[in-house]
Amino acid sequence: MRGDTLTLFLCGDVMLGRGVDQILPHPSDPTLWEEYIRDARAYVELAEAASGPIPRPVDPAWPWGDALAVLDAVSPHARIVNLETSVTRSDDRERDKAVLYRMSPDNLPCLAAARPDVCVLANNHVLDFGRRGLEETLDSLAGAGLRTAGAGRTAAEARRPAVVPVPGGGRVLVFALAMPSSGVPPAWAADEDRPGVHYVAEPSDAAAAALARRVREVKRPGDVAVVSVHWGSNWGYGVARAQSRFAHALVDAGVDLVHGHSSHHPRSLELYRDHLVLYGCGDFVDDYEGITGYEQYRDDLRLAYFASVEPDTGRLTGLRMAVLRPRRMSLRPATGADRTWLQATLDRISRPYGVRVVADEQGLRDLRALPAERRRETSGKKGRSPFPRPPGHGKRLLGYC
Repeated sequence: MRGDTLTLFLCGDVMLGRGVDQILPHPSDPTLWEEYIRDARAYVELAEAASGPIPRPVDPAWPWGDALAVLDAVSPHARIVNLETSVTRSDDRERDKAVLYRMSPDNLPCLAAARPDVCVLANNHVLDFGRRGLEETLDSLAGAGLRTAGAGRTAAEARRPAVVPVPGGGRVLVFALAMPSSGVPPAWAADEDRPGVHYVAEPSDAAAAALARRVREVKRPGDVAVVSVHWGSNWGYGVARAQSRFAHALVDAGVDLVHGHSSHHPRSLELYRDHLVLYGCGDFVDDYEGITGYEQYRDDLRLAYFASVEPDTGRLTGLRMAVLRPRRMSLRPATGADRTWLQATLDRISRPYGVRVVADEQGLRDLRALPAERRRETSGKKGRSPFPRPPGHGKRLLGYC
């Protein structure tokens, strides 16, 4: 291990369905059931209107773009992504949802191009095409040699961590779960004889204690334990106090890093007892280019997080973030102005959580995190977020879910 640390790559939502699936060599049926758009190819046209023509079919590596060069340059010990797409030919669509994501199993070379070590499946799109679709997703990923966490054919399988061996005999353990605050319905929960996700009804002390017990049962010296959690709303910078308490309880019980996702843009970073908590990693790969609305949150800016962690203590020794932006549905380096905006925003919202975010001009790895004097901002009213709710909070915008 380099310098007695493990470096982990983490990102937010990887959504390879809908428009992304349509530009790959083996697109699914483009039919959609959204209120305004009924054909997935319309999302490709929106991206082309914003950035220029997209060749079809593209090479499977196209959606990742320059992110692959960044990954190869850093060479992390483990790559962890939230795969927010079912991988299936199933037509058993979830009829209570309008925005559905699936990719053809024949397009799995696109996912494999990033060489993920763990695909987190505990999210609000993995059952978009029913339990049959989930089972095909599990079979397809296993057939491609890709580990999964957070969903399974039984509750025990959904709760089981993905295990990534690393040099020196240690392991990276990835536990994954989903909460209803991110739009996951209770009916998607796995049980003893039904496929589903590892569903946790709320970020309570009891839920944290139960998860911590499972971590302690599996974790051994030299391991790094990651809890990946799909939670929270799509927009806004506020973090619920219950989420903070949940993350802190996990760290107190031996979890080394909390990997949060669901929001369409990055949320606060926290250093709690020298351990990293990512409350929301934002989107990473998707077909949102060209969709308007909520521009104040700059969801077009994507972060690749590289966290260096001491295996025995869980202490964060470094965090670098590459800032990318989609162009023609392929990730490219963000401009200097874009990086400056994101650095200032992340620094502002993360200072209350003990983190400063500064510029670092080493190649594409251009933001890094430093400890800051911890100062939790409050509104003066118990239980209220210090950050304003976004305009249209709680409403579904075209193309987003």
